[in-house]
Amino acid sequence: MSGPRRSAVTFRRGDFALRPLDADADAPLLHRWVTHPKAVFWLMQDADVAAVAAEYRRIAAHPYHDAFLGLYRGEPAFLAERYDPGQVELAGLFDARDGDVGMHFLTAPAGTPVPGFTRGVITTVMAWLFSDPATGRVVVEPDVRNTAVHALNAAVGFRVVGPVVKPEKTALLSVCTREQFLTATGVPA
Repeated sequence: MSGPRRSAVTFRRGDFALRPLDADADAPLLHRWVTHPKAVFWLMQDADVAAVAAEYRRIAAHPYHDAFLGLYRGEPAFLAERYDPGQVELAGLFDARDGDVGMHFLTAPAGTPVPGFTRGVITTVMAWLFSDPATGRVVVEPDVRNTAVHALNAAVGFRVVGPVVKPEKTALLSVCTREQFLTATGVPA
């Protein structure tokens, strides 16, 4: 990955869509999401709106990391980040390959849960990442204690590589190839 392509083009899959994040305009919304108790693994519990905006401006300025706002039926509902894991997050911690793309996602807190929503989000994010023919596999590094996301990752085809110690957490490194994603979900990339 030579650096994420920044584009105004929105990715769509059924009721889901992604658009580039606007760090300043979207910061109040993101602040509510990243400081919610369910977002404890996002590591921004004590951030204020200005800190959230600053973090996403930093990501927007980074050549190997970008963020997107996810929509469900036209309304903001999730956050997705993609990054080059050989340059960001996992640099020097694993054997990165050409075509590796890192991914983070966060669903908004919901008053009334929608059955299958989070699985729909991760499936959409994976389909978006694999829509780029240069993507060979997706790499994730969630906290080892985040068992809910480990189950979701497995459901869309991720295979565990093993724990990786990072400064802020011990992560469970997992990878998913295009073929593993298709086999697990039936969704062509």
